[in-house]
Amino acid sequence: MHLCQSKYALDLLSCTKFTDAKPISTPVSSGHKLNVHVGDPYDKPEVYRSVVGALQYITITRLYLSYAVNQSSKKQKTVSRSSAEAEYRQLAYTTAELLWFRSLFKDLHLHLVCPQIWCHNISSITLASNPVFHARTKHLEVDYHYVREKVVRGQLLVNYICSQDQLADLFTKGLLSSCFKFLVSKLPVVPQPVSLRGCADNTITMMFGRVLWMLTVIGCFQVLLNPVKAQPRRILVDTDVDADDVLALLYLLKQNKTEFDLTAISINVNGWSDAGHAVNYVYDILAMMDRNDIPVGVGGEGGILPNGTILPNVGGYLPLIDQGESTAGGCRYKQAVPPGQHGHLDINTNYGVRRALLPQGDRKYVPLQQPTAQQVMKDAISAGPITVFIMGTHTNIAVFLMTNPSLKKNIEHIYAMGGAVRSTCSENVTSVLYINPYAEFNIFGDPFAAYTVLHSGIPVTLVPLDATRTIPLDEPTFKAFEQKQDTYEAQYSFQSLKMVRDTWPNDEFYKQFCMWDSFMVGVALSQMRSSERDDKENEFAKLEYMNLTVITSNRPYGISDGSNPLIDGRLITKFGVQKNGVHSGHVQMGMEDPFCLVKEGKGKCQDGYTKETTGAEAVTVLVATEAKRDHDRNSTRAKDFYDSFLDVINRPKKTGRPKIRTQLPLHESVLRKPDFGRKLMGKNLVFDMDMSAGDFLALLYLLKLPVERINLKGILVSANGWATAATIDVVYDILHMMGRDDIPVGLGNVFAVGQSYSSFSSLGDCTYISSIPQGSGGSLDSDTLYGFARALPRSPRRYRLATKEFPGLGQPTAIDVWKSIVKSLDPGSKITLLTNGPLTNLAEILLSENADSMVQDAYIVGGYIRHGNEQGNLFTVPSNKYAEFNMFLDPLAAKAVLDSKLNITVISWGIQKQVSSFQNILDKLNLTDTTPEAVFARDLLSRLWKLKQKHDRYRHMDTFLGEILGAVILGSSHPQLNPTFKFMPLKVVAVGDVSVIGQLLVDEHQSKMVKILSSVNPEAYHEEFANILGAQK
Repeated sequence: MHLCQSKYALDLLSCTKFTDAKPISTPVSSGHKLNVHVGDPYDKPEVYRSVVGALQYITITRLYLSYAVNQSSKKQKTVSRSSAEAEYRQLAYTTAELLWFRSLFKDLHLHLVCPQIWCHNISSITLASNPVFHARTKHLEVDYHYVREKVVRGQLLVNYICSQDQLADLFTKGLLSSCFKFLVSKLPVVPQPVSLRGCADNTITMMFGRVLWMLTVIGCFQVLLNPVKAQPRRILVDTDVDADDVLALLYLLKQNKTEFDLTAISINVNGWSDAGHAVNYVYDILAMMDRNDIPVGVGGEGGILPNGTILPNVGGYLPLIDQGESTAGGCRYKQAVPPGQHGHLDINTNYGVRRALLPQGDRKYVPLQQPTAQQVMKDAISAGPITVFIMGTHTNIAVFLMTNPSLKKNIEHIYAMGGAVRSTCSENVTSVLYINPYAEFNIFGDPFAAYTVLHSGIPVTLVPLDATRTIPLDEPTFKAFEQKQDTYEAQYSFQSLKMVRDTWPNDEFYKQFCMWDSFMVGVALSQMRSSERDDKENEFAKLEYMNLTVITSNRPYGISDGSNPLIDGRLITKFGVQKNGVHSGHVQMGMEDPFCLVKEGKGKCQDGYTKETTGAEAVTVLVATEAKRDHDRNSTRAKDFYDSFLDVINRPKKTGRPKIRTQLPLHESVLRKPDFGRKLMGKNLVFDMDMSAGDFLALLYLLKLPVERINLKGILVSANGWATAATIDVVYDILHMMGRDDIPVGLGNVFAVGQSYSSFSSLGDCTYISSIPQGSGGSLDSDTLYGFARALPRSPRRYRLATKEFPGLGQPTAIDVWKSIVKSLDPGSKITLLTNGPLTNLAEILLSENADSMVQDAYIVGGYIRHGNEQGNLFTVPSNKYAEFNMFLDPLAAKAVLDSKLNITVISWGIQKQVSSFQNILDKLNLTDTTPEAVFARDLLSRLWKLKQKHDRYRHMDTFLGEILGAVILGSSHPQLNPTFKFMPLKVVAVGDVSVIGQLLVDEHQSKMVKILSSVNPEAYHEEFANILGAQK
């Protein structure tokens, strides 16, 4: 059966004498305007009313006539004083109607994806996004702001639509023919269904079609309703992979995927972890949970130009205001996070638990193949509506919003852990209390980014310290974790918590540790569920709307004191901030900024303070104020959230699958130690390395030398060079592969001499180490050994912490290893030192008892002696043309060593550069036997060479190739190596401007002469290295 109105329409045209009228392409001409004072009144109003009624009937199936017939309108109940107010009132009416339809669909068991209202009035959208009353809107009733409440709760989206795309104009305005046809093409009209009886007028039948169609038009709004089957809520997590972040990820991964789907993960590298360790850690977590389908993004090589232009794929290594064109830079905010114990070192290794218990997944970081953070975020957000969880600083999200404004509409809601609103942060940032008592780590790490996110117009729910302090992991709850370990992920969670407890810096763990980000995820999931139920109750937290902002600079505003990169020395401010606005004051420079210090009182700086405020800077945010108590009075746990966490993490579904057996021999528990019998041991050597790629190649060479020539007694690791401290685990793996688990490894200081703070020794400045890129070609690649670290057999030895239960099992320090080696020597024996990094460890050794008498020789790979127009290799500090990295990274230590009584041989950057040839050394390796170590070295060198050819970020790879030279000079017996030396009086510039720091100068007034390698046979050098690694042993 089919309804056809052709006869009805023709009769109507005949009655009104329009049968001969010419057809038009639009319902009304674009320039036509109605005026009550123009024209004569129609003398037959009853005929007019009859025709209009007939037209209203026909428009049921002829919707394109609706403009000419009837425009849906309704008087407002009150008089509006402005168009913005009128539009905003209509928005409130539309929202009420829309939520009624939503309820109707729910009764029909149809899930309605978060509805969207499209509006071309920017003022109305602004009010809906930030309903802070001011002079122009103070007369608006508060009732109408329930629209904002629905937006915040994720039940509604209000998006901007430009006039040319506004479908409502099709029915409310006279349009040009081209515009009218374009909008008609956008109408969701389906072809005419099959009819048992034809229609005489094909032209008219073309306009029939739609079985079910609803378009609600009020004022400037168009509402699109899409009843579909229930879809999971898509979630993007941005995390700094802190210990509680990992627990939060496990909690989220164990949720029902049909309800909550973790779509993508981006890693924030401006917080508690380092990029290389973090990305591989996340890959392992996802592999354990059978979720290798989830993309993971980290880093990126994009920069921000001096004029504020943001290039693609900014990696987020630095705060927005400090981000330049590379990934090297300062640490004004990051100083608050210790780079060693109780900071990056512990987080990167998960307190030693990660390698002990977590299986290694198949995915890994590979240079130039790893997806960037911005790439993964863009792919996930552009795919459709999504919710964002922020578990760290806001750098990645802020960069995305600033570079992809058109995709902002796809972010339904942002949930973030961080900030402290109505209490100071003495319990969270004890190390910076005396200088900034207002900030919390996640916001303090990049205040301008947090400000950008909060002021983006996207609904934000904040879970600050105000709430997390009310949910400490008390002792009964901890015992509940211990007693309930039904799944592997539950076991891993408990062991992680146990290590945190056992290494907590004081006796207040049960009062201070709160599972911060895990609680935020619980609050977020409960809030998302409640929005589906139209229920305001959150299971785990009390919530309250507050007007907030983030403090990014300190009063007085409009000053230029050298602290603020957004305005200092600029005619045009960066990112368009106002010269006298809230971003124009003093910006905290570090943990000992004199501006922030107050005598005999707490500090005055407020950078990163999530402050309640009013006026133009205020943004309405839904804030968790307190955790809810357990509704079960018989429960030993104080809070509902912990009940939920334990229940979810112990569910048998989606349980982790450890693959220990399948990973052999990459997962062994037996130490490999050699038996040298009665061999006459050679020269005692201690190797000091900063774990660059070249250092690992040098280590392989030293390990393959006959022990009758070189007896490698120990390894000292400098943690203030090319790799971060946690990379010490790769050293253990290399030793394990080579069967030398007997060699002790000591971890040195994470700060250069004079860089740690006297008041808090675990914190310090980064004047020198800031020269190391954090991204490609820098610590990201060094920490992963350019993607090859995970190909090594996993050693039973690893970085671990001393605990109260096992105080003697902690990671030995460099000086501890040195003293144990000295103690083990035969009477009269001495030690030769080979240093391939900054001289920090060597300087500390000189302070130990009888150091001079115990050292035979010291070989130093580094330094640059100026020759002609050639320059050093400190490419990240353009003003310093003649320094070399190893001297620059700790100039005071270099001075102490050069001024000592040690017999020193310098293998400078100049001679390293002369013998550095990837082609030649690879040709030699290709001619040797394929021992595992030769293959490993060849693969690593091949990758370094290819990277150097492909990307400018890897232009310095020759630096690492030259670092092998010191080991070869020390251990080679090649007859044609022909090294020659000369003696020069050298000194190092240890103080002064950064443009001269670390430079080696010839000083004729120096009485001490330094031995310097001046020439060597390059072909013999390459041949010696290849032959030793290829030798069967």
